[in-house]
This record gives sequence, structure tokens and C-alpha cells, in this order.
Amino acid sequence: MGFRFDSKTMYIEQAYKGDYKLWKYLILPTGFIGLMVVNYILILVSEVGVEDSMQQIIEALGKNTVLVLAIAPLAIGLLIVLLWTKFVNAQSITALTTSRSKIDWKRVLFAFFLWGLLTVVLTLLSVFLEPEDFVFNFKPVPFMILLVIGVLLLPLQTSFEEYLFRGHMMQGLGVLVKNRWVPLIVTSVLFGCMHMGNPEVEKLGYWIMVYYIGTGFFLGIITLMDEGLELALGFHAANNLIGALLLTADWTAIQTDSIYREVSDPVLGWDALIPILVIYPILLFLFAKKYGWTNWKERLTGKVLSEESFRIATNNETNI
Repeated sequence: MGFRFDSKTMYIEQAYKGDYKLWKYLILPTGFIGLMVVNYILILVSEVGVEDSMQQIIEALGKNTVLVLAIAPLAIGLLIVLLWTKFVNAQSITALTTSRSKIDWKRVLFAFFLWGLLTVVLTLLSVFLEPEDFVFNFKPVPFMILLVIGVLLLPLQTSFEEYLFRGHMMQGLGVLVKNRWVPLIVTSVLFGCMHMGNPEVEKLGYWIMVYYIGTGFFLGIITLMDEGLELALGFHAANNLIGALLLTADWTAIQTDSIYREVSDPVLGWDALIPILVIYPILLFLFAKKYGWTNWKERLTGKVLSEESFRIATNNETNI
């Protein structure tokens, strides 16, 4: 039996539920990518390295203040994307989020708690196996402030990235090219390239981009396979929030008053590929089993319906 199109297998086609015009899907990504390019150029021409610059700012303002200044603009970016969707694209937030009739918050929470638990386990395992590389950094008052900031802002930051890349861009590009593999590749690579200005890249070298781009592919795959953003939203929020609360280092993009601080000299080795080659495939297997994913080839590389075909398909489904 071939791949059957219905409302639950047409996430990209949800763009047709708004007033689809190509220019409406170009402005936000172009603006954001332009800002990232300018930021990266400024980093390249600066006489002060990213890590040294961050340390100077942190010494002047404190880690929690710097964290707010770093992520608040992206939290505002989420509001811009959602307002653009509602009033310019004339599309509902639900249609931007999922092909289901309503946002499945159980999926969001499942991905959040699954990855959050694994993050805790893997971090504590690293501390246990290599205690000389970590310092217990817990300070009650700064940590509680971090907790409040993190809970309020970090999920907004990660949701902005998901709604922009795996939502707005994936739907707009998919409808344009009429297939799924092009938006999967383009959004994943652009998501990875967004991190080129991070101090981790300066410290570890450009090979770390394999991890960032690989993570983009993982998030894109679970979005297309599940026909919605819910799992990606939960995973990404857990990754940044739990990570920020548990562990920090002086050479990372997010430096916090976390429970542990890594003090080892960072070296990029094969261990950077463990998430890509081991952990993400295991998560894909677990998600596939839980949500009954099938037709991998069609969902990841298949065609995107035209607007006329989408209208016919949804009308026929309604009339059944």
C-alpha cells in the first residue's frame, strides 16, 4: 500500500491554511540570517576573541544579567514570528505548529522529560567517571535566580528557533519546492550555521559544526516524521534549560550559575559524534515505537501537495 495523504501527514501543507505568498516567508528568515551574518563578521574582525569578550561582559554585569541580555531578544523573536503568522500569513498558530487538530502538549512534555532525564543521567555519569574535570558550583541564591530566568525565558528562546526554522521556514520552503528533502536539508544546515558565532566554535574549531548541523537534522527529522513541532519543541527546551541548570563552562555560549562547572581543557574528539551516531538514533527509535512512525522515505523525502490537491484531499477527508 502506498503512502496515504491525510491531514495527519501534511505538516508542511499547513501553510496553505493561511494566505500563502512567497515574500511572506522570505522576510523573517532573511532578516534573522542577515543579523547572524553581521554578528559573525563583527566577530571575525574583532581584536578580542569571543571567549575573552564574554568574560569581560560577565565580570561587569554578572552571569544572570548576561544570560537575560543574550536570550531576551530571541524570546521577543518568538513573539514576532507568532504575530507575523497570525496577522501577515493569516495562519493559525496551531497550523504553524502541527498537522493535528490541536497542539499535542503531551508530546511536548514527553520529549522534554525524556531528554531532560537523559541529560541529567549523562551529565552525572560524566561527573562520576571524570570528577577531576568538574567543580561543584552550586550557590543557592544565584541558582534560584537562574532557575526563574531559565524557566521563563529559555523555552521561549528555543521555541523561537523551532518556530522559525522547523515551522515558518520549513513550511514556506516546502510549499515552494514541493518536496520534503530540500527544506529538511536547508533548515538543518542553516540552523547549524546559526551557531558559528558561538565561543565553542572558536574554542573547538569548525568541526563542532557537525554536531550543530546534525542536531538540526535530528530536529527536522522528528518534525517531518511526527508531522508537527511538538517533539522538537520539548526536546530543544529540555536541552537548553536542563543543560543551563546542570553544567556550565567558561568557553560556552550560555554561561550560568549552574550546579556544576566544567574546568577541563576542551578538546574536540570522536565523543562529539556520540549524539549524532548513537543517542539521536536511539531517540528516533523510541519516538518511532511510541508514535507508530512509518513510511520514512515518503515523510522525509516525498512530495508536498499543491494547494489545489491539498484542498481536495482535506475536503474528501471531511466528507468521509
